[in-house]
Amino acid sequence: MEETKTKGGWRTNKWIRAAIPALLLHCSIGTVYCWSIFSEEIGNYIGFSKSKTEWAFSFAIFFLGMSAAFLGNVVEKNIHRSSLIATICFAGGMAGTGFFIYYGGLHQGSGLALAGIYVCYGFIMGIGLGTGYLSPVKTLMLWFKDRKGLATGLAVAGFGAAKAIASPIMTKLLNSLGDGGIYKMFFILAGVYFVMMFVGHLLLKKPDDWHEPTNKEEKPSIIAVIKTKPIKNYIGIWIMFYLNITCGLALISQEKSIVKAIGLAGVVGVISTVSAVFNAGGRLGFSAWADKMKDRNTIYKMIFILSIAATALVIATQGIKNGENNTFLIILVLALIFIVNAGYGGGFSNVPTLLSDHYGMGSISALHGITLSAWGFAGLTGNQLATWIVNHFGEPVEKIIDGHVVMVNPTGYQTVLYVTVALYIVSLLICLLLVSPTDKAKEAKAAKKAAKEAAKAN
Repeated sequence: MEETKTKGGWRTNKWIRAAIPALLLHCSIGTVYCWSIFSEEIGNYIGFSKSKTEWAFSFAIFFLGMSAAFLGNVVEKNIHRSSLIATICFAGGMAGTGFFIYYGGLHQGSGLALAGIYVCYGFIMGIGLGTGYLSPVKTLMLWFKDRKGLATGLAVAGFGAAKAIASPIMTKLLNSLGDGGIYKMFFILAGVYFVMMFVGHLLLKKPDDWHEPTNKEEKPSIIAVIKTKPIKNYIGIWIMFYLNITCGLALISQEKSIVKAIGLAGVVGVISTVSAVFNAGGRLGFSAWADKMKDRNTIYKMIFILSIAATALVIATQGIKNGENNTFLIILVLALIFIVNAGYGGGFSNVPTLLSDHYGMGSISALHGITLSAWGFAGLTGNQLATWIVNHFGEPVEKIIDGHVVMVNPTGYQTVLYVTVALYIVSLLICLLLVSPTDKAKEAKAAKKAAKEAAKAN
């Protein structure tokens, strides 16, 4: 059936054709961050330690970045093909994970079960994550030309908010499905997310007036696009994006343990939900705010300065080590958690719009995809870096929480902050020295200078 071009018709409505499908896709794949809710239960069910199962999440984030980098051109050429790949891989990987958990329950300690979870949750779902994350982004920027930051922030906020939305649902499923609830939950969610993502796939559509470049003159190679600016500009964007994610994952991966260490074990779930809200809020708020700025890179300067200040305060006061029963220090530690979550989310939502401001819209999906490789590498380094530090610095201490003995290492968590504050400082220096102002910022500066000179002449 021929699509109507009547103004306001659903077939040409930017909310139905871009915003809603983006939310359906991102709210589904964003549940990858719910891993911490069930990782220990998976390990117990199949007979492996939590540290062994943790690699499934690290692989998922790594292959998210790698699939985005290598499949960016597929997304560029055909968003329907890429969104369908995302739907099949994410839902299929989730169902496959459920099967290997079931198999691992029957064969405790089975290497095949663990490898199957790595492949399904890590590799297959990782491909779904990368293609699903990229597919709606360019479409959103094309429909919302004047508020690109708001549009991409809205979708990417869905990725961040997915944890807050899905966590209580997953917890309830685990508690209500009885024996084997862990693998049953994966089967149920695979069906739910397939439906959500498939509807998003069907609705997603670029504007009719957008002409996709097809030849080399209109659409140069990614290398040629990057070279339109000094190479240090793109290198700077990639590195500061990588470091922001690494720092965010390092702290977020220890978040629950830190909360327990400062004496708030009874409200871990509440704080986890609030931090997820800050993560989503940072994605939407920072990107919408950047729409009003002459240079979007200013947002990154703000994120790094806020993160440095919050981390330095907790380091100076030894907030994690001394926070128990000290209201002021507890507030400082919680503020750090929330600020890092917000900055972590804001870093994601501003990357595609910052890239489009520097390099244009022609190859933005492919360029954004290559940049997301930073996320993949950070997925391998962020969590593992924090885990290594906690295992090698300080000594675990016992805490009695709800009648159970829980081991925490406040000194180890505090040591993580020394590393993250150093990396945030490096990120700020890169932001200031390597990433050049956008053309829009240069024009605004030149206009302001000309106005001042004209005023002096008069």
